[in-house]
Amino acid sequence: MRVLVTGASGMYGGAVARKLVSRGDQVRAFQRRPAGLEGVEEVLGSVTDAEAVRKAAEGADAVIHMAAKVTFSGPYSEFAEVNIEGVRNVLDAVAAAGVPRLVHVSSPSVAHQGDSLVGAGAGPADPDRARGHYSRSKAAGELMALAADGPDLSVVVLRPHLMWGPGDTQLIGRIVDRARSGRLALVGPATALIDTTYVDNAVDATVAALDRCELAHGEALVISNGEPRPVAELFARACAAAGVPPARMHVPFRLAWGGGAVVEAAWSLLGRDGDPPITRFLAEQLATAHWFDQRRTRTLLDWQPQVSLDEGFERLTASYAAVPHA
Repeated sequence: MRVLVTGASGMYGGAVARKLVSRGDQVRAFQRRPAGLEGVEEVLGSVTDAEAVRKAAEGADAVIHMAAKVTFSGPYSEFAEVNIEGVRNVLDAVAAAGVPRLVHVSSPSVAHQGDSLVGAGAGPADPDRARGHYSRSKAAGELMALAADGPDLSVVVLRPHLMWGPGDTQLIGRIVDRARSGRLALVGPATALIDTTYVDNAVDATVAALDRCELAHGEALVISNGEPRPVAELFARACAAAGVPPARMHVPFRLAWGGGAVVEAAWSLLGRDGDPPITRFLAEQLATAHWFDQRRTRTLLDWQPQVSLDEGFERLTASYAAVPHA
């Protein structure tokens, strides 16, 4: 197929593009900065530019939309511009080009309202009750994508849960950086069970969704390893892989949540860039269980994770050993 992948400069998007190329697909990547992807036609631009997106989609047989604003801070308008209006531009481009398949990458946070999720299904995206600007904007974008599903366009929404792997700067990178500087803390007892997704498994699921779009269309599917572990264990294993000290501080949930509210207000007032050290959403994520029933996902996509949690951490350890102090 001729596949357009938006947001291919990150770990996940780049891996998806390489997987498609390896099996013989023609891949065009659309992103804001060069990624140096071998065998991929790279087009630079932003999903906020409707005309640029329209041109990028011309001639495509399928689109995998992965580009998003993924941070914990900033005004809602910035999130809406990328995660809502960007989706609108992609949908308009897909319609104009007559593309029949769209895989839209979302997040489990679109249906997370701060409570524990134990063996939960995907649940409907809820922009009004999702926590934080990122989650609310992604929820609105997801609903738009699903509303476009119909006779002329098959849409599948994927929600990879806490994805990580070698080169990850979002989850593993933040844990390791804070541990290295002595600032890594656990919220509450850190015994809540959380599932995660090794990047290779997310890539395989994404390609499977592309191939089975016509069978799984109209669905929102959570992707994970299906191996929930306590937060403290996941933090400790990430630290061990990178050779940095594990977290030794435990912050009570109420204190972390309250501190997050104060820090968020200060970040907004001062116009600070970058992510704050704690937010209310992050405190909730670290203190509550969230793992999902994967049966429907695996049945519809005919997919199973191939890399276990243990093997994933072995690969992570090897990647840090190959690049000391990375």
